[in-house]
Amino acid sequence: MSELPLQLGELPLQLGIVVGYLLLALVIGLVAYRVSTNVAEDYYLANRSIGTLVLLFTTFATLLSAFTFFGGPNLAYAQGPEWILVMGVMDGVLFAILWYLIGYKQWLIGQQEGYVTLSEMLGDRFGSTRLRGLVAGISLFWLFPYVMLQQMGAGEAITGLTRGAVPYWAGAALITAFMILYVVIAGMRGVAWTDTIQGLFMLSVIWIAVAWVLSAVGGATEATAALQSTNPEFLSLGSSFYTPAYIISTAVVIAFGVTMFPQINQRFFVAGSDRVLKRSFVLWPVLVLLLFVPAFLLGTWAAGLGITVPEGSNVLPVLLAEYTPVWFAALVIAGALAAMMSSSDSMLLSGSSYFIRDLYRPFIDPTLGETREAWLARIGVAVFATATFVASLSRPGTLIEVGNTAFGGFAQLTLPVMVALYWRGTTRNGMLAGIAGSQLLYLTHVFIPPVTVDLAGRTIPLFARSYGGWDVALAGMALGALLTVGVSLLTTPADEEDDSRLIVGAD
Repeated sequence: MSELPLQLGELPLQLGIVVGYLLLALVIGLVAYRVSTNVAEDYYLANRSIGTLVLLFTTFATLLSAFTFFGGPNLAYAQGPEWILVMGVMDGVLFAILWYLIGYKQWLIGQQEGYVTLSEMLGDRFGSTRLRGLVAGISLFWLFPYVMLQQMGAGEAITGLTRGAVPYWAGAALITAFMILYVVIAGMRGVAWTDTIQGLFMLSVIWIAVAWVLSAVGGATEATAALQSTNPEFLSLGSSFYTPAYIISTAVVIAFGVTMFPQINQRFFVAGSDRVLKRSFVLWPVLVLLLFVPAFLLGTWAAGLGITVPEGSNVLPVLLAEYTPVWFAALVIAGALAAMMSSSDSMLLSGSSYFIRDLYRPFIDPTLGETREAWLARIGVAVFATATFVASLSRPGTLIEVGNTAFGGFAQLTLPVMVALYWRGTTRNGMLAGIAGSQLLYLTHVFIPPVTVDLAGRTIPLFARSYGGWDVALAGMALGALLTVGVSLLTTPADEEDDSRLIVGAD
């Protein structure tokens, strides 16, 4: 099927729905601002007072970005529905386990020591501003492409919805302007409140979208029969693309990477009680499946229904434009933009806290006060968002490519952090070696073009992103863990190190 031209009056209706939704989010931000205090901890963490429903949905909405809402259906459209297995099942369970192992321990430490960022916690434990700056710098480096991914997704979504009437750059600019305005005003409290509404909204519209599309094509049986006739390989498990190595390595890298995302990791500090935290990670896998299954099935069915996706567009807006009314397609895209804004606002807030609290304060102005820090954080949000928007105009790769690269970079931090949380023998030098070594290995494979060498009559790849289908990020993670433990065993703690900082409860 080819794209149909916009009918008279459709464009104002579409844009009115999208902009109206963004304005609603802005109003919620203004309400949150009125009940907030102008101190850094309230701006970053809402005074550590978040309840179960809000914590669950703010984490949910923060993770469900353009990578999930558009990248996932696009991959299902091109390669089949096994992406549900990668993201819906494996990552839903893996991240819940890591939330318990790392997130619960961090929450206990945060309650005891008052930490706001992961970098602050590690720098304090190991008595090292250098380690603190390294973790913050790495986090900001990998956060940059992921914020950019949200702006790319927004630009593509609005272009697809309006069938090209609104150009890519304008859609990306719209979401960026609202992100800046909203985060500057709202802080964590407003972000969390809006995330809860956005999460519920996303779940509702995606299931309604499934029902509407299936009703239009004659039901799930007809949609699956159409897929059988056009893409029968999609109905069997596994393919040359979805190999066991790809599925396992992708699921592991994404789950471990998510755990170190600044916007997720900071949420380990915000729960109002331990019961809030425990309920949240128990319910997490169920919530993930409720969104991923319908979104990825829509992408899969679109392949059998003959949907043609123009280059640079996403399958979901095109499918909905074909089978649902204009107003509903716009509503679903508003939900997708909600997913992107929920991720981006949290990323900008966390990125700003890492920059101001872990780079600016220790290295430039150690006497920085709480109120001034909160205002500088707002300036940081605007600068960071503008820089990522400019970079997004070059569209460096697909949503999946950009997302996977960032996941792999963050995943390199997870095992050294876990070692530090649970092994008192970890030393500063071990942490520096583990974090720097794994990042160096991963960075060389990301930025150096792949080459091949002939060895004993065999062609051996070098600097490839995967070897035998296994993501090189896994090798970096293993190296990071080995270096952290090995160097710690060979070195003695510095006088400034204080392992009691990470001792809590039964420890």
